[in-house]
Amino acid sequence: MQNVEKIKSIIEALLIISEKGLTIEELKDAIDGSDAKDIGEGMELLRGEYNSSGRAFNIAEIAGKYRIVTRPEYLPWINNLYKKEVDRLTGPSLETLAIIAYKQPVTRAEVESIRGVNSGGVMKALLDKDLVHIRGRKDAIGRPLIYGTTEKFLEIFGLNSLDDLPVLRDFTEEDIEYGRTQQQTLVQQVEENIEVIKDEDENEEKAEECHEPEKAE
Repeated sequence: MQNVEKIKSIIEALLIISEKGLTIEELKDAIDGSDAKDIGEGMELLRGEYNSSGRAFNIAEIAGKYRIVTRPEYLPWINNLYKKEVDRLTGPSLETLAIIAYKQPVTRAEVESIRGVNSGGVMKALLDKDLVHIRGRKDAIGRPLIYGTTEKFLEIFGLNSLDDLPVLRDFTEEDIEYGRTQQQTLVQQVEENIEVIKDEDENEEKAEECHEPEKAE
């Protein structure tokens, strides 16, 4: 077993050069003679150092992988560096994504029953952005497609798993009302933390007008 201080430094080096983050297993494989306990202790030492020294970054576990991430308050300067505007999902997209996230696996008809409007174009836009994927077909009349969120969804919203979603008392249309302030919902989390996702209202409206109902097999 290696010295924890040494393991801490190795973990830092590996996380710095990793583009997509590393799992505990990947870190163990890269650090000979280490185990999960060693990795955990080294990780906590790193986090403690970053926090106590007021660094502009920290370690986060996102979608099951550890990575070094900048703190949200520095996003304006990062955007200035890359000269890139932050685009946000529209209200309809946020509502649809929230419904899918909390109710998955869910069919398009179930999403539309909550929203009260046709959601075909919005769901296609979410599929194109790889925030949502088709998980199969429901064992019901017509065997409609069922949808769920993707790993990219977890990464963009900084979630380690779906268990990290804000808790809702009772998932209703009121709970995902766009701009709601009384309760922390996924919509609010999107507004506060989402980075760059391009979504154009015009394209979604056209897609909804042209969308044809899914055909049953």
